[in-house]
Amino acid sequence: MKRLLRVSLDTLAASLMSILIFVMLSIFFDKSLINIFSLTFPIQYLSCIISSIFSTGANISKQKGNSNDVMSGIAVGIIISIIIFSVLLFNVDNYLNFMNYDTDKFFVCYSIIQILFQTLLRFIINKLYYEKNNNLANKFSLTFYLINFICVLFTAASFKNKFLTIIFTLCCLFIYLIFIYIKSFQKFKLNSNVLKWIKYDSVELSNYILLLISYLFGISNTISYGENYALALTITSLITDTQWDISDSISIISKIDISKNEFNYKRHLKNSIKLSSILILSVLVMFFITFGIYKFDINIALIFIIFHILDFIICPLYKIDIYYLQLEYSTIKAVAINSSSKILRLILSFLKSPYCTVIAQFAASFYLLVISHIILKKNFSINKSGEITIKKEEPIV
Repeated sequence: MKRLLRVSLDTLAASLMSILIFVMLSIFFDKSLINIFSLTFPIQYLSCIISSIFSTGANISKQKGNSNDVMSGIAVGIIISIIIFSVLLFNVDNYLNFMNYDTDKFFVCYSIIQILFQTLLRFIINKLYYEKNNNLANKFSLTFYLINFICVLFTAASFKNKFLTIIFTLCCLFIYLIFIYIKSFQKFKLNSNVLKWIKYDSVELSNYILLLISYLFGISNTISYGENYALALTITSLITDTQWDISDSISIISKIDISKNEFNYKRHLKNSIKLSSILILSVLVMFFITFGIYKFDINIALIFIIFHILDFIICPLYKIDIYYLQLEYSTIKAVAINSSSKILRLILSFLKSPYCTVIAQFAASFYLLVISHIILKKNFSINKSGEITIKKEEPIV
């Protein structure tokens, strides 16, 4: 549980600071800027796709004996990240048109660059986690997000100039990233084991790709139903995004321990359920707090929230099951299960309903829970102490 909380500290800082920054920008400049959080939410999954291949996959590859893969993944990942996000910045008008929303492009560009910087930070943070240097990872992460928060708060409050606020903040973040990379640099021989990196985190990668598509169309669909639904969606995203980011620590710890042969099913499940319970409680508290601050339709927002809570209840089981199947049973089968659940989610995100995103999310999660648990129980035995043994020999793909 302590390890889950330590890893959660990084994701908590990332998510919470991003939320607070857009709240501050909406206070100092324009209240409608709060909706940029929802508008650029799908782009976070573009960052996750890059990180999955060039960070998580490369780190797992190092654990399996490829010592140069981590720094190689970082080097290649930096180049790919800069290219992809540059293309996105130059096409910001097309992005806004697709999302059915008109707002200040300058702040949208800031959000995109901020996500790029978070991607570059994640490369180093993941490297430190796999080296079990959690304290330094948390220190780098917290400092990065505190710099972001303090720079926005200070310049916005002092000068109330959006250009000065954003440019000064981005310059400070860039300088700190340079410092982190200098401190973390290690000599390496460049490898390009991209196919291996994709394989080792293929479940999460396929997950991120389909989530990117689902959120792009789902959020665009919800916004098209009008301001009440757009605001309810934004509020729901604000009070659940941090918790969902924190829940990723379940996946991170599971993959680390499975790759190191230190995994205990019952212990991991117990700790994950505790974490999920804390997250549900925090969602409920935040819901009532935000209701006292923002004027939104509580009936619409409650429907969004209920689906999220149901998903939080089942997420420990399906997260642990699917990653164990991926790393210890069959990568192809695990990817097929995960991909089929996300394809279901993608299809349901086209429902003619303002609640299409949460309906699709829960349906896909429930499907993943049922299928992955059946396959795990069929092929593996879990004893009273939580150790897992295979029931019958099958070739590992």
